[in-house]
Amino acid sequence: MIDNIKILKSEILSDNWYFLRKITYEYQKKDGTVHTQSREAYDRGNGATILLYNMAQKTVILTCQFRLPTYLNGNESGLLIEACAGLLDKDNAEECIKRETQEETGYTITEVRKIFEAYMSPGSVTEILYFFIAEYSKEMKLSDGGGLEHEEENIEVLEINIDEAMEMIETGEIKDGKTIMLLQYVKLKGVM
Repeated sequence: MIDNIKILKSEILSDNWYFLRKITYEYQKKDGTVHTQSREAYDRGNGATILLYNMAQKTVILTCQFRLPTYLNGNESGLLIEACAGLLDKDNAEECIKRETQEETGYTITEVRKIFEAYMSPGSVTEILYFFIAEYSKEMKLSDGGGLEHEEENIEVLEINIDEAMEMIETGEIKDGKTIMLLQYVKLKGVM
């Protein structure tokens, strides 16, 4: 535990989409010495993610979409298979994930279960991600999903057998951290 943290300076480096700040702070180590450091922190707000599952069919709903950062870091197609997710904006996490589920997958869900929350990249990003699971059925699908046109989302909805999804982690077809965490959760906890 670091005691006596004091923020000395906060500079906005970019506010193009969200905020990238350079923070200069000092802190006292256990031996009593005081040190000064500067770090950058990206603040895009908090988010929520969900894994829809169907116990009878042994399937899950995932999405596939282009993610520029993965493309820039060696993902040849830039496409990433993921659990549905979105930023909270001004909603609470549960309302956010219900809205995002409808927009991205076309499924309307009313019952969700929060399973945990986690910092996904705490060395540079302030975001806390709230993790949910929910059971789905074909009757809950009210549209094709695919995301919102005005947000320029181009999302493909995938229905995948849970065992196939687990194999896709092993083969590297699924590389998204939040998705791996959710898939492993439903398997480890005996949900599916």
